[in-house]
Amino acid sequence: MDLWLIFFTGLTIGGVSCMAVQGGLLASTIAAREEEEIEEGKNRKQGVWPTLSFLITKFFAYIILGLVLGGFGAALQISERVQAFMQIAASLYMLAVAMNLLNVHPVFRYVIIQPPRFLTRLVRNQSKSKDLFAPAFLGAMTIFIPCGTTLAMEALAISSGSAIKGAAIMGAFVLGTSPLFFALGYITTTLGDAFRARFLKLAAILIIYLGMTSLNGSLISLGSPITLQSLADASPIQISFGGEEGSDSADTVNTTLVNGVQVVEIQAFPNGYSPTYIKIKNGVPTRINVTATGGYGCTSAFAIPALGVRKRLALNTTVPVEFTPQNKGKILFSCSMGMYSGVIEVI
Repeated sequence: MDLWLIFFTGLTIGGVSCMAVQGGLLASTIAAREEEEIEEGKNRKQGVWPTLSFLITKFFAYIILGLVLGGFGAALQISERVQAFMQIAASLYMLAVAMNLLNVHPVFRYVIIQPPRFLTRLVRNQSKSKDLFAPAFLGAMTIFIPCGTTLAMEALAISSGSAIKGAAIMGAFVLGTSPLFFALGYITTTLGDAFRARFLKLAAILIIYLGMTSLNGSLISLGSPITLQSLADASPIQISFGGEEGSDSADTVNTTLVNGVQVVEIQAFPNGYSPTYIKIKNGVPTRINVTATGGYGCTSAFAIPALGVRKRLALNTTVPVEFTPQNKGKILFSCSMGMYSGVIEVI
């Protein structure tokens, strides 16, 4: 078990792939607190404490998760379907926070996470408890909305067969992701102090994009026939949410016929699949060979939600996915979070 490799995975691929959901939660809770201070007439520099509280509770939560996964194995895993619904809840929370920052309606003020009264009584400085509670709470809750790379680390923790090794794997990975999250939180607080109200509007726009990207990925992973990307593709304004490909442009491949079976080769890279658009014939047995290359990433899980296919990919190995298409049309394939995806067109 190479903990340095796991740390480096978190430092590179892991930090980026987890930023869409978990980074959006961190930015949204800090921006929401900035909004409250403006309304209260305060001009106080929060510093790095909210970001540190998020990262510290997240680190210990994943250490505990690693202990549990390594000690008891796959029986304690949350299903990918439940994870997708949790991701939807996180996305909606981010969108609601953004609506509050933009002052769309007073009702959105009620979504801001506040510490319970008993906690503020225990903490002498109530404003300090407010600064720390929401990011600390959300940091711990990120174990329920893992990104694809985190899922790969969880599978590695399970396969270790040891509580100590499982904790070490998850701890090394989260430490690797921390610099990028810290930079996001620090920039949010620093720019918030420099520009205040103007920055909060920009933060709201960023949070809306992160929330919609996460929501779109959740819909893809659930196999929904309607996603935010499909709606955007049908509109005159072209917007990318990092989801499915809208057209079969340059990255299109047809199948080869081997002993009556149409065969397609797909490579899974850390930042997507290749090819992303496949054409197959209806009613003909099909085998898609998916080969994982590079490091751990969201694409280490391959799914065809409409067919109920979900496969874990080990590095430098090929996993076959076999089925016979029954109807003409388009079928989406994606990673576990729906961040990277493609289209299988049945003709």
